[in-house]
Amino acid sequence: MAATGGGYDPNPFDEDEVNPFSKKFLLQGPGARGKTSGESNYSGGTFFTPNPGSIPAASNSRLSPLPPEPADFYNPTATVDIPLDSVKDLKKKEKELQAKEAELRKREQEVKRKEEAAARAGIVLEEKNWPPFLPIIHHDIANEIPVHLQKLQYIAFATWLGLVLALTWNFIAVTTAWIRGGDATIWFLAIIYAISGVPGAYVLWYRPLYRAFRTESALNFGWFFLFYVLHIVFCIFAAVAPPIVFKGDSLAGILPAINLIGSHVLVGIFYFIGFGLFCLESVLSIWVLQQVYMYFRGSGKATEMRQEAARGAMRAAF
Repeated sequence: MAATGGGYDPNPFDEDEVNPFSKKFLLQGPGARGKTSGESNYSGGTFFTPNPGSIPAASNSRLSPLPPEPADFYNPTATVDIPLDSVKDLKKKEKELQAKEAELRKREQEVKRKEEAAARAGIVLEEKNWPPFLPIIHHDIANEIPVHLQKLQYIAFATWLGLVLALTWNFIAVTTAWIRGGDATIWFLAIIYAISGVPGAYVLWYRPLYRAFRTESALNFGWFFLFYVLHIVFCIFAAVAPPIVFKGDSLAGILPAINLIGSHVLVGIFYFIGFGLFCLESVLSIWVLQQVYMYFRGSGKATEMRQEAARGAMRAAF
């Protein structure tokens, strides 16, 4: 405890009240109090330094300010100037687009005019859409055939596909017979049956039936009946395969199957399968012919066809 005057100082560590922001304190510096009081060499404040007088006064220096930011720097909706083509280039492109548009409009009008002329002449423009992976024919039963005839048309289409299957299998069976020692002529005949039969059936009887159902044409019905009867006769002949042409081995029918089953079992089995396919095709084709004829008679197309035949005969006579 330190004595002060005539008594004891209750707080010997108490310092003199000093205002660090006073004018006097600022002029004398931070070490002035220590020199005058002689009580402490430490300066007051938050940080204490053992020799405050040795620290030079801070210079009155200033940092250079940052450059000002644009007024719309933080505006997300502000427009950004992007360099575009010159006005001359824009006008040139606009003229080119207008010329192309006029050309397309002209072509569209020309196509429309041709379609209207074809419709007036009774010509139907058909787009090839079947089979989907390689379109070679136009086939759209759901949109072109009346609803009450679609089932019959689908079954007629099945008979055409059945003929394709039967002739393809016939080619396989005859090829097997030729490899097992048969005559090469039967193999060439099997190729002719397949190449001529598939497109011939489509053109001669399936397509006329399709057009007859779509346009109610009596003439197309006549073409269908004529060639569909020939188709049925061929299927029955192929199922039997009588030994008329090269002993009937060029067709996979029942008679050559019986002859071959004893010597070549595999070839005989193939011929029996062909016989089953031709039988199925014959039965289904007979049913289709019956149904189409019933519709033909019930719709009055038979009378119309007779009238057209009579008018054709009169024109030929005169």
